[in-house]
This record gives sequence, structure tokens and C-alpha cells, in this order.
Amino acid sequence: MNRIDEPIGVIGGGRMGAGIAQVFAAMGAEVTVVEGDAAAAEAARERIRGGLDRAAERGKLTEPVADVLARVRLGTDPAELPAGAALVVEAVPERADLKVAVLTAAERAVSPETVLATNTSSLSIGELGAALASPRRFLGMHFFNPVPASKLVELVLGERTADDVRDRALGWVRALGKTEVVVRDSPGFATSRLGVLLGLEAIRMLEEGVADATSIDTAMELGYRHPMGPLRSTDLVGLDVRLAIAEYLHRTLGERFAPPRLLREKVERGELGRKTGRGFHTWPD
Repeated sequence: MNRIDEPIGVIGGGRMGAGIAQVFAAMGAEVTVVEGDAAAAEAARERIRGGLDRAAERGKLTEPVADVLARVRLGTDPAELPAGAALVVEAVPERADLKVAVLTAAERAVSPETVLATNTSSLSIGELGAALASPRRFLGMHFFNPVPASKLVELVLGERTADDVRDRALGWVRALGKTEVVVRDSPGFATSRLGVLLGLEAIRMLEEGVADATSIDTAMELGYRHPMGPLRSTDLVGLDVRLAIAEYLHRTLGERFAPPRLLREKVERGELGRKTGRGFHTWPD
């Protein structure tokens, strides 16, 4: 892994955004995280601090937590992004209108040389990029949860993404010690398209009484060597997030992505997975 000395911006300090900020700061980058208000910004700082504490406990940090955290600055407006940022990654909720709003605001705040990226797991790079003045500098950088432990980043190239932008993104992924897969812009890309399809079928099996959630997950973990079963994975992602992605893929790719009734019912009841303590499994506080 190589040290990253360029300033980085992250918009959105939830689980994914905090993880992205953490890994860049741990590699030496000065990172600015933008959230919606002061309370959300402070919550993002605590997520990053917690992630760094866990990394330190596992011996994954090369310097004290306080030193890494000192490289993280919090803001509440994209205008606070450093003008000279090398990269800005958007990691707000999976709503196209919200992503467009923060990406266009970021574009106004940074230099023409800054690479803009979205962490979307399914939305069209072409459609999001169409709102930008310079879509050539835009691409998808789809990180995986939990970001510090995951080894994969899916790079999604739009039709107008420039070759040098792709190459710079490859450099950041590799500097973080992660591996890239490069895919073209298509609904669900490669990972969400396959992962969501498996997850939806697992939910249908549970709905039909084929087996309980633990058995379905264990079957995939031990039988197919998946590190995490599809229902536990859905809990980790968030049932609301998986439902939103499934609805988008249903609209764009057809009936095989139709969300099961059980998924809709659980989201309506607020059983969203790990973040609420209950989804297809029960999670500790």
C-alpha cells in the first residue's frame, strides 16, 4: 500500500461514507467529510473514530488513532470541500435526485481537475453524470460494507468517463490495498445485479417456508463458501436499501427483480436489519 498525500472529499458520513473517509485518512490523506448539519457531522466523526479504534485493536493501523482522526475535517456544505481536492466521493442515500444535488454542488466547489465519484450500487452513471458540466471526470467507485475490511471496489465507467480519470481511480483503489473490477455502466453493474438477485431468491425461500433464515445462510456459507449468507448480507446492507435497489432493477431489468412481499412488509415495520437490531436475523445492540 502506498501513502496517499492528496486531499480527498467525502459527501455523506453514514456507514459507507465514514468507512471511505476512514480508509483514505488511514493512508495519509487529508479528508473532508460533508454532512447535512452539525449533529450529523459529529455522528460521522464518531463513526470514523469507532472504525479506527477497531482497526487499531486488530493491529491494522500504523499510527495512533488520534493522529489519523486529526486528518479528518467535518463540514456541513459542499462549498466547504477543498478546492484542490484530488477526489470527491459521494456516499449519500440511494436517491438519484439527492445524488445529483450534492454532485453538482461539489462540482461548483472544486477545481476542474478534481475527479468526482459516486458510491451508488445501482443507479446509472450516465444519468447522474448528465447533470454535471464535465461528465468526463465522473465515474462510479462502489465500495463495499464494511469498507475497511472489504477488499473490493467496483469501478463503473460511464460512456463519457475519460481514460485518465479511470487510471487515477485505479491508482487510489490500489493505494488503499484493494482490488478493482472495472465494469461498464449498466443497471446494477456486476455486483448488485448478482447479489440482489441471490438475496431476493433467499427472501422468497424464507417466505415460502423452504427453510429458516439461519439454514439458508448456512447453506450458502458452507456449501458455496460465501463469507456471509444472502439474508445476513441483506441485514448488513439494510432492508430499505436492498428494497430501493430491487425496485430500481425491477423497473429497468424486469420481473426477476420484483421485490418479495416479505421484504416490503419488514421495511414497513421498520425491521431494517443490523441498524435497527432486527431484520431477517436479530442483532445485538
